[in-house]
This record gives sequence, structure tokens and C-alpha cells, in this order.
Amino acid sequence: MWMIFLIRIHIGTAMKTIQMTIDEKLLKLVDKVTRSRRTTRSAFIRVALEAEIRRGFIREKETQHAEGYARKPIAPGEFDAWVDEQDWGAA
Repeated sequence: MWMIFLIRIHIGTAMKTIQMTIDEKLLKLVDKVTRSRRTTRSAFIRVALEAEIRRGFIREKETQHAEGYARKPIAPGEFDAWVDEQDWGAA
């Protein structure tokens, strides 16, 4: 069973200024990407952080899903009622 999670991270208009440390090589890469995308460092880093948080949430849900099936595996015949409903298109 596949589960789809739509995750939206809402960031209000109030922004907080932070200071962070980043090595020179990574900063050069960030600057290169931001120039090519015509964005700012801040915007790029915000999007990257949101994406990583979203990936972490998805990994957590996938782990929970797998653990659930490990605790209670699918029983033989459990989904047989749906076999006739499947349509995989013409072969």
C-alpha cells in the first residue's frame, strides 16, 4: 500500500535574522547556484531547509509504515477482493 503525504510548510511573513557558519567551498557553491537561479542566499537556504525537513518527515512516515507491516504482515488473501478491480492497461 502506498501512502501519499502532502506536506506544506507555512512560513509567515515575519522573518528572523540568524547568523551561521559555512565553509568557503560550500559558500561558493551556494553563490553559484543562487546566481543561476536568480535568487538570494537566504531564499535558497530557506528552500533547502524546508526540503530537508519534508524529506525527514517522509522518511519517518515510511519507517512507521514499514514497522506497521513488520508487526502485522499482510495475511494471505487479504487483498484478493481487489484483484478483479486492477487494470494495468493493455500489455
